[in-house]
Amino acid sequence: MKPILKIIFVVAVLAGAIMLLTPRNEVESVNVYSSRNEGLIKPLLDEFTAETGIKVNLLTGSGDGLLTRLENEGRNSEADLFLTVDAGALHRAKSAGLFQPVQSEMLNQSLPAQLRDSDNEWFGLSLRARTIFYSNERVDPSELSNYLALADEKWRGRICVRSSDNLYNQSLVASMIAHHGEAVTEEWARGLVANFARKPVGGDRDQLHAVASGQCDLAIANSYYYGGMTASTDQASIDTVNKVSLFWASQNDEGTHVNVSGIGLLRHAKNADAAIKLIEFLASESSQEWYAQANQEFPVRPGTELSPILQNWGAFKADPLPISQLGENNANAVRLMNRAGWR
Repeated sequence: MKPILKIIFVVAVLAGAIMLLTPRNEVESVNVYSSRNEGLIKPLLDEFTAETGIKVNLLTGSGDGLLTRLENEGRNSEADLFLTVDAGALHRAKSAGLFQPVQSEMLNQSLPAQLRDSDNEWFGLSLRARTIFYSNERVDPSELSNYLALADEKWRGRICVRSSDNLYNQSLVASMIAHHGEAVTEEWARGLVANFARKPVGGDRDQLHAVASGQCDLAIANSYYYGGMTASTDQASIDTVNKVSLFWASQNDEGTHVNVSGIGLLRHAKNADAAIKLIEFLASESSQEWYAQANQEFPVRPGTELSPILQNWGAFKADPLPISQLGENNANAVRLMNRAGWR
């Protein structure tokens, strides 16, 4: 072999060896298990990728199903973050040892203490209020006051609400236990059940449509569903919003019950650094504004501008109860609802 060819050959061999020994420049990524509707979170995840170059792999499913999957996968799980829609689910994940603490000055400074875990294992990302909605034709809002009053006999056969297996209702009852104790809350729940207009069925939007159609006069539902219907161009939603109004419950008492969507870093996360960057992004000013403008959810970051729809509802007093207590009282709430006949 000619000398020049030998040199070329040796260089080629060495270059190949270097390529084999050098790690490939893989794209940084983070894996998210989420019980949120994909349309309510994916636009933000796509924006995160555009800004950082970090790819987000999203797996959606029911909260209980994803928690079971995480427990079964254990340290072999590819998930880095668990994103869910209720404080009760966050509490169950923490109790199962699925989370690990996150040390982030940005999150500690941006999020109020009552909207994040005391051990920094999960963080609230958006707020929704679970309040009272009423028929404009059949109810005078001056008749309304707090949640306890919904057990009054004057509402017999006039209230629509979801079933007891719904996390939002469980958290509402958990907050009632925290404020009033189990005995008072159980008496209230029995009175509320006696006032049901029908057997609980469907989601929150279904309860609002039922008020509009005359099946009931009052409903308990989350504010962001009503906000989404207000922003919708769907005629059925427009018709319902024109017939149903929102009432801020318990303004002279503990305040309107609020709950969070939230997120936690999983114990066996393999992309922890990227995952923490994503949590911080979701708590940033721009993301918090997106929650308000696109989802009609209340931001958890103080000072964030609200959408015109949220502003139109007016200011309200929110229950200052630490969100963690909703999860802590969840099991008692479920047993209480079962005893009361809330199915």
